[in-house]
Amino acid sequence: MAGDVTRVGLIDDDSLVRAGLAMILGADPGIEVVGEGKDGSEAVTLVHRHRPDVLLMDVRMPQMDGIAATKAVVALAEAPKIIMLTTFDMDEYVFQALEAGASGFLLKDTPPQDLARAVHVVAGGEAMLAPTVTKRMLSHFSEANPGSRQDRHPGLDQLTERETEVLGAVGAGLSNAQIGMRLFMSEATVKAHVSKIFSKLDCTNRVQIAIIAHEAGLSDLDVDLPD
Repeated sequence: MAGDVTRVGLIDDDSLVRAGLAMILGADPGIEVVGEGKDGSEAVTLVHRHRPDVLLMDVRMPQMDGIAATKAVVALAEAPKIIMLTTFDMDEYVFQALEAGASGFLLKDTPPQDLARAVHVVAGGEAMLAPTVTKRMLSHFSEANPGSRQDRHPGLDQLTERETEVLGAVGAGLSNAQIGMRLFMSEATVKAHVSKIFSKLDCTNRVQIAIIAHEAGLSDLDVDLPD
């Protein structure tokens, strides 16, 4: 991010949607919309040309959809964080995009203040998934991949006991601040643990490590979150 401003790119085949998103995000002094594209095929070019910190991308587009575009973008050396946009809550295509490396998803009717806040959250390295959404997503994953817990991720054996606790909390959908409160650590310490977990599990975002935690039976999805 340049200073305190988060650079955002928009990919959506609907020009009215792009205009609305640009207007909403542009009203936030901490966000700058730096580029737009009308199809997933334009995502990589937009990233190379404008270097956004966060990319808001539609799931369903006529030529290249958001899933294929996400895979192309996350493969880049300095990939931005990606938030998927959808009309349908828990769209199966959104799940596939999250697994491909997106950092979260938003419904297109998300209130303006929540949209801007989500951009800041994702830019800061957090996943844009509320615990209730995480529960539904992981339930969907279990139904689509029965018996997946038999394949334990090899990187789990490299985690320390504390990192394993943090992994389970991420799997429950807790933010860094909530994990710190739950495990009596500073937020900076939690961030350091999460960074090490990313490295050891070879993951790019919290959604992927949440899936690994769930597969290993480590996520406590019934946790009571602090206010």
